[in-house]
Amino acid sequence: MEQLLQVGVISSTHGVRGEVKVFPTTDDVKRFKKLKQVILDTGREHLTLEVEGVKFFKQFVILKFKGIDNINDIEKYKGKSLLVDRANAVKLHKNEYFVADMIGLQVFTEDGEEFGVMKDVMETGANDVYIIDSPKHGEVLIPAIKQCILEVDIEARKMVIHLMEGLV
Repeated sequence: MEQLLQVGVISSTHGVRGEVKVFPTTDDVKRFKKLKQVILDTGREHLTLEVEGVKFFKQFVILKFKGIDNINDIEKYKGKSLLVDRANAVKLHKNEYFVADMIGLQVFTEDGEEFGVMKDVMETGANDVYIIDSPKHGEVLIPAIKQCILEVDIEARKMVIHLMEGLV
């Protein structure tokens, strides 16, 4: 399982005092209010940054980090990911999973036949859609609804699905 989970991506600077606009990659944008620190993935290293201020603007979160008070100090991190360790991740409800944990799951049909590998999750208005890479059927889109997703076992890296008519 992934130990670091992405919560956002720095999209641009905001003003000249070191604030950044962050595109959130979490379901719960309000989680940033409680966030004390994040890990900046620079591509070469992970820097721990203390969150000093949080504001919301349209679909973005405006973050201010302690000790970064100038646009020049943060501008080089545009496009970089902000992560949290699993201990600081939001608590999940029953039958909720982190996308990072689902990528790579082996997918089986309810008959026990190997179907493919979980490639990605697409978020739609109604429900998520799982993108499964199937050697036999190519890329298959499976809605994340209880009628289709019978079992998810993150520890065993396995998912069992029911293929409703018309999905393949």
